[in-house]
Amino acid sequence: MSWLEKVQQPSSSREWTKTDKGMIKDTNVDRWVRHYKDRLIKEANLEEIITLPPLEKKQSIERLVSQMIDEEKVIIPSHDMNEIIQQLIHDSVGFGPLESLLERDDITEIMVNSPDDIYIERQGKLEKTSVRFKNEEHIRHIIDRIIAPIGRRIDESSPMVDARLPDGSRVNAAIPPVSIDGPIISIRKFNKDPFSLEDLISFGTLTETMGEFLEALVKAKTNILVSGGTGSGKTTLLNVLSGSIPQGERIVTIEDMAELRFSYDNLVRMEARPANMEGEGEITINHLVKNALRMRPDRVIVGEVRSSEALDMLQAMNTGHEGSLTTVHANSPKDALGRLEAMVIMSGLPLTVDVIRGYFVGALDVIVQTERLMDGTRRIVAIAEVFEENGEIRIQDIFRFKQMGFSEQGSITGAFEATGYVPKISERLRAYGQALPDVFFKEGELA
Repeated sequence: MSWLEKVQQPSSSREWTKTDKGMIKDTNVDRWVRHYKDRLIKEANLEEIITLPPLEKKQSIERLVSQMIDEEKVIIPSHDMNEIIQQLIHDSVGFGPLESLLERDDITEIMVNSPDDIYIERQGKLEKTSVRFKNEEHIRHIIDRIIAPIGRRIDESSPMVDARLPDGSRVNAAIPPVSIDGPIISIRKFNKDPFSLEDLISFGTLTETMGEFLEALVKAKTNILVSGGTGSGKTTLLNVLSGSIPQGERIVTIEDMAELRFSYDNLVRMEARPANMEGEGEITINHLVKNALRMRPDRVIVGEVRSSEALDMLQAMNTGHEGSLTTVHANSPKDALGRLEAMVIMSGLPLTVDVIRGYFVGALDVIVQTERLMDGTRRIVAIAEVFEENGEIRIQDIFRFKQMGFSEQGSITGAFEATGYVPKISERLRAYGQALPDVFFKEGELA
């Protein structure tokens, strides 16, 4: 006996009424949602509906459910009907309880730890939400919904997956046995409108003076490494810097998952690809960097170097692809060079430490260090020059953020300052028409 047939039978435990037209009226929203969700899965082309714009998606679900209701001769109150339609859209062609969070522009991260343990990051701080999943199976359903369009799978043999939502937001999901307490989801939301340099200045990430210097560096085709920890704003800054590249060049961007968005005429975007279900077809960042060098790029921009591709990136910077940019996960400029050195060693080539460090001097001009502070704010805490002196690699801060303490509200207080060091790269800035006077680097606090 079907659920609908059960509903249409009298029962003292069920809230139902029979109208004078012989139609059944039941206001149990959850059961109606389950019923019509099952029918939609069996009878509708949900994969096609998913691709529709939000309004058309809603109209399609409404039309299909209305047809089903007419066929079954049932009456559902209008206020219940609205809730049923909304839940069906979220669960059948959307992302369930996460939809309300994904729609908010003030949320940057969403973290699902369990059905009733969901956190967000907003304005740099973590908050627990009142959003809930019904159970672990509900979370699994949403994970499957996320990965279905990209042909990936998640099961005990492959319990972790990376994916991307239609808006570009990055998703990582894991299930048992690696996720001990049940399925989990982490989403890094994609900003609809990319931040500009002016936005970062208004946020207090850096000062106008620092911004002017970074713009000059990009226009003078210096090679820049953005360094920082998780969530420190590396990719955001990389996107902002890329947006300062003058038109008239050929740019190739390479990423694990495409996040960079800046307007440029001659732009080629490339994205790595994981292996398929049979373990074949993987295309790594390393492969893409090597391929990009055959595409006559003026600049190569790599979202993040994590492994042996660091050597290919350094070689690109050393061989006529000036003005290239990339990021690395590191906690200081010095640590960034150490990480790069380890990555180059991972390439397996018989290179001595002296040769590797020689690559650094020829390839890297400036390291920009980003940091997410204890109060959740993001700052550029150092802009440093990389150069050789007496056969040794030197790293010298040009600008830095000096933390002083905490306000009564718990916010970090501090100031950006120039160290007084006039970078050797100033000669290059002059050669490219981006000259800055020495007074620009005068020691002291920046306004």
